[in-house]
Amino acid sequence: MDEISPKLQNQIAQFQQLQQQLQTVMSQKIRMDAMLKEMEMTIEELKKAPAEATVYKSVGSLMIKVADTPALLKEIEEDKETTEIRVKSLDRQEKMLKEKFQSVQEQLNRAIGQQQGAPLNLDQGEN
Repeated sequence: MDEISPKLQNQIAQFQQLQQQLQTVMSQKIRMDAMLKEMEMTIEELKKAPAEATVYKSVGSLMIKVADTPALLKEIEEDKETTEIRVKSLDRQEKMLKEKFQSVQEQLNRAIGQQQGAPLNLDQGEN
């Protein structure tokens, strides 16, 4: 292959950066989804627990006895709402990055096809 033009090098760098951003957003979303499931299970169990049940809260590497279980339940529910908002934001970011990634990928395919002198048919599958 001949030398790569600076414009193509820039597009490749942009493509790689988008790929990294997309991977980061997707891994954050996976972590947030796991946190949401854990919060939902915790809320469910706290609601089922009898009023006189002893409840502990994890704080760092300590387990601390909770004096006010309803207040803890409210705190977890509020944290869950915040996490749900964050997941929705990550969903939007992921969608935007995927669209941009696809666009840059198509530009790269065209540029590589032109640089090699072969017309590129984008109607066919990419793989």
